[in-house]
Amino acid sequence: MLTPDKLLGRLNDSWPTYSGDYTGQRYSQLDQISAANVKNLSLAWTSRITSGLPSAGGRMSFFGGPAPIPTIVAGEGDGSLNESGATSRSSRIVSSAIIWDGKIYVSTPDNAWAMDARDGNILWHFVWKTRGGTHTGNRGMALYKDTLFLETPDDYLVAISAKDGSEKWHKVIAPFNEQYFSTGAPILIGNHVLVGTGNDLDAPQALTSFDPDTGEVQWKWYATPQTKDDPALKTWANLRAARYGGGPMWIPGSYDPDTYLYIIGTGNPTPAYTSQSRGEGDNLYTCSLVALNVDTGKLVWYYQTSPHDTHDWDSTQTPVLVDGDFNGKQRKLVLQATRNGYFYVLDRTTGEHLLTSKFSPTANWATGLDEKGRPIRNPKKDFDIAGSLVSPVNAGATNWMPPSFNPQTGLFYVTSEDAYSMYYLTETDPRGAMGLGGKDELGVGLIGNYLTAMDYKTGKIAWRHKYPEAGGWGGTNVGHALLNTAGGLLFTGDPQGNLVAYDPANGNPLWHAHIGDVSGPVQTFLLDGKQYIVVGATDTLYAFRLN
Repeated sequence: MLTPDKLLGRLNDSWPTYSGDYTGQRYSQLDQISAANVKNLSLAWTSRITSGLPSAGGRMSFFGGPAPIPTIVAGEGDGSLNESGATSRSSRIVSSAIIWDGKIYVSTPDNAWAMDARDGNILWHFVWKTRGGTHTGNRGMALYKDTLFLETPDDYLVAISAKDGSEKWHKVIAPFNEQYFSTGAPILIGNHVLVGTGNDLDAPQALTSFDPDTGEVQWKWYATPQTKDDPALKTWANLRAARYGGGPMWIPGSYDPDTYLYIIGTGNPTPAYTSQSRGEGDNLYTCSLVALNVDTGKLVWYYQTSPHDTHDWDSTQTPVLVDGDFNGKQRKLVLQATRNGYFYVLDRTTGEHLLTSKFSPTANWATGLDEKGRPIRNPKKDFDIAGSLVSPVNAGATNWMPPSFNPQTGLFYVTSEDAYSMYYLTETDPRGAMGLGGKDELGVGLIGNYLTAMDYKTGKIAWRHKYPEAGGWGGTNVGHALLNTAGGLLFTGDPQGNLVAYDPANGNPLWHAHIGDVSGPVQTFLLDGKQYIVVGATDTLYAFRLN
């Protein structure tokens, strides 16, 4: 049983929450697999998942047929809209698994599975009958005692028994008929289940705290002003523009238990590309890091990384909490590399800005930094009828894939892309450019995809490892999630379908295994005295250990 107090420690034997622990570092203290012996890392097991109604996925039995899997069906739809099969989007693993007490819990849109961590045998399969919605992916689940929490594309938070996969309850996250969709991983903190929203149209975006036992709403924080007395309203043209101004929170944040602050990034304002209706202000609190009191939902501080964003460069990337030296003083820091190509260091107790630098050298959309360390947008790099040459591309210099931090090296790691696109404005009437409408983009140059290491004390790039080129990258996929371990290893996937272990000090590759599209984050755990590395590749989980 996973009680909330067990989530307060550092990442070790298990993986009990989205980033492993609340820091967002994705740094494991396990060191059984090391730079000295990683060459002996070999495949322990694989487990293939198949979504849909009914389930026929899972490992094969010794007799050649699929092993029987208990399938639990719930949901508000009639089942006709559920995707099924190994090649569907609902079978592509992009989620961080919950790994606890010898079990692995993994999710995709409308689906959740429990596996035996020793051999990958599937124990049960939960299927949600969907009403529809955007099935771009599912980032993972949360675990509280013996209950799992899953967000569905048709905007429900579902409580599932970790023991047998049966549904306990479900609650509405946001109105499905207003084009919301839910892809994030809930975060469990104390007696709060924190859930964000996504929406590509012009709709209010909120972070909601649910009671983990009953599902009742405890508080809700909106990313943009909803009332006339909100001081952030002055950064918008009017109240209506602010109320429907966007700021989705679709990637989980990080938590500082010393200050009770939940720090999370917000997404783009809307309309995203034609900003006339938004006014010329900063459009708070979109594209920002915000710190909320976890018990009350009140805003404590904010820092905007892309004022008045006009390129859909969400600042939802995982914030990483670090205690370390900065300019000769020990500080509680938060680090973030955002989609716009810039890297930020803040004091996480106050939001004080400490450093801004580029982690993507080709970023050309800003003319410099203002007195707060924020990039100064160059309007000539907005979408234009004649076209404007811009870097990063719309997908960003990085995207949702989690970064990592290694306290041994003191370096922050992020997968990044240097690329250019021509940005064209195709609709000048704001009424025809709602949400993400009114633009076109033509990729014109991929410089390269990189594993990038940043020195947070100076903001300088410590080293870059250029990935081997592969068709299909360049504005469509800007990297993979990262994992550091105390064994002196940095794990991630590359665009040629390899799981790779690098030396975190210099980026030299030490080991690799070709497994196909490394779609999910790399994770690690210890079971029966053996350390495992586990990762999703399309519809299959691969587990490795020393032979």
